[in-house]
Amino acid sequence: MNFTTHNSFAIVERKDLAPTQMEEMFQLLANHFEGVTWIQFTLDLAEKNWVILLRRGSRLVGFSTLLVYESFFEQEPVTVVYSGDTIVAPEAWGSSALARGWITAVNRLRERYPRGKYYWLLLTSGFRTYRFLPVFWQEFFPRHDAVTPSNIRRLRDHLAAQRFGAKYDAASGIVRFEQPQRLQGALKNVPVERTFDPHVAFFLAHNPGHPQGDEMVCLTELRVGNLTAAGRRMATPQLCESGRDHR
Repeated sequence: MNFTTHNSFAIVERKDLAPTQMEEMFQLLANHFEGVTWIQFTLDLAEKNWVILLRRGSRLVGFSTLLVYESFFEQEPVTVVYSGDTIVAPEAWGSSALARGWITAVNRLRERYPRGKYYWLLLTSGFRTYRFLPVFWQEFFPRHDAVTPSNIRRLRDHLAAQRFGAKYDAASGIVRFEQPQRLQGALKNVPVERTFDPHVAFFLAHNPGHPQGDEMVCLTELRVGNLTAAGRRMATPQLCESGRDHR
């Protein structure tokens, strides 16, 4: 059997990453984003506590870093999953393995962080990452077909200001970093046919600075009842055990 045609994911504690794995991650990120430096990459990684690695055979084709932590909002505990650097090489765009690994990871990590409601704090400068939300989650914000509820807006603003301070503009819901990472070359472009997708059109309208690396702040509650049918398939135990995508 030729395993190089398969994609598999692994969930790794950041402290357990080998130097070679970190180098692979850096090279993959630098190959697809402008403005990536080793110092910036390692500083960002040091703030995270979990990493999801996507491989095709032995080769790294994607990863996502996570910071899972507890906070308080309006005197109530909340648990937050904050996504850091995330990249999937174009050759693996057709695979569901990273999505499966991500949903599997946050479900497992909930056991370690059980307090309060469970939220995903997502920053995205790319429409492909934003599209992850409507594919796998029923309710998320901001979105084209619903006004963000006031309590969700307050929570988003609280968490974003807590993490990013003055870099976060609450009026627009955008984080602007001093040294942003920008997609390279053709990856910056949005295919014309994708602009007819209402979710993509919304993202482009609400984050017009995305080519310069502006990050839109999104929030969704991580609970089984909020998964779409596609999300429930990603969370199915028999699919998650091996973490292998057999497309």
